[in-house]
Amino acid sequence: MATPAVAWPPGPARTLLGSFVPFGLRGDALGFLAGLAKTYGDVAHFYAAGEHFVLVTHPNQVKDVLVTNQRNFRKGRALERARKLLGDGLLTSEGQTHLTQRRLLQPAFHKERIASYASTMTACAERVQARWTDGGTLDASEEMMRLTLAVVGRTLFDADVEEKARDVGEALTAVLESFWTAMLPFAEVLENLPIGALRKGRDARATLDGIIYGLIEERRRNPGDRGDLLSMLLMAQDEEQGGRGMSDSQVRDEAMTIFLAGHETTANALAWTWYLLNGAPDIERRLHEELDRVLGGRPPSLADLPRMPLLEQIITESLRLYPPAWSIGRRAVGAYKAGDYMVPPRSIVLMSPYVTQRDARFFAEPDRFWPERWTADFRQTLPP
Repeated sequence: MATPAVAWPPGPARTLLGSFVPFGLRGDALGFLAGLAKTYGDVAHFYAAGEHFVLVTHPNQVKDVLVTNQRNFRKGRALERARKLLGDGLLTSEGQTHLTQRRLLQPAFHKERIASYASTMTACAERVQARWTDGGTLDASEEMMRLTLAVVGRTLFDADVEEKARDVGEALTAVLESFWTAMLPFAEVLENLPIGALRKGRDARATLDGIIYGLIEERRRNPGDRGDLLSMLLMAQDEEQGGRGMSDSQVRDEAMTIFLAGHETTANALAWTWYLLNGAPDIERRLHEELDRVLGGRPPSLADLPRMPLLEQIITESLRLYPPAWSIGRRAVGAYKAGDYMVPPRSIVLMSPYVTQRDARFFAEPDRFWPERWTADFRQTLPP
């Protein structure tokens, strides 16, 4: 067997500032990644923000990074920087810490526990919808942020945080703006300078911490299972560690992770779904026919979902076209064979669901909104 070449995969020429400036910083990052895959194939290299990136797009290669050889990788730069906000939550933690926290969190995500949140989600949706009037103009993204904030507030904290929606929304915006600045080279130095976006980001983190630590403190004073995720976090005990529970900081890290990840990503997925339906009146009409036939004007329940196949197809197709988590990065611990190339340690291997899920090899007419493609037979044709 020939030894793979120890060289970078093909890609755009490297300049002093990088192959793509500014990568992910108000630039067309999605267009850039899609262009890389189209021009250079399943494995491509580029340089940005002081880092070497290798983009892999074939599903088999993605599985190799995330499953088969996952021990050779750590979380990428984005999640490394996200620790500033999320701490050592399940999304950012590594190794034994990750395994321990995953064990502790498992009961909170049992099917029965999730099912119990359905009525809460319905009630929150009805409350948000009650504010709308026929003929009015809505900011779909803002309305979905309000909805998912209400849902996560009830299901995570058993608290009404909708009244804090504006404060939380402003804090999230400031955090995200400071996050992209933190992705720049020499970010560790920049963080100590009086830069407006970074100062706002620090203040925003303090605002979010104040909300979550306040809820934890109140719950410690009045313990018990309220049927929410925070109860599960506070009651969780690691039997392999002598029944030890989580500290306030551990609970905060996990709560912050679920709070932000579950809030923004779900809102974005819903907003993109409305956008797609707006451009497909025939599909929208058939969706309403399905809803009317199954629900007859009453609010939905979890038991209704299996009888609404078109709804599931629409959501699946929306997530295919506009995945809220559109890139995933992993930093190589040791050298890694990507295709015909040997990638050096500390390189970031990047995967993009947005790019892979628009690959014509797997999805006919990949840019078309076509929910009906999601038949059982079609699912069998996709790489696992």
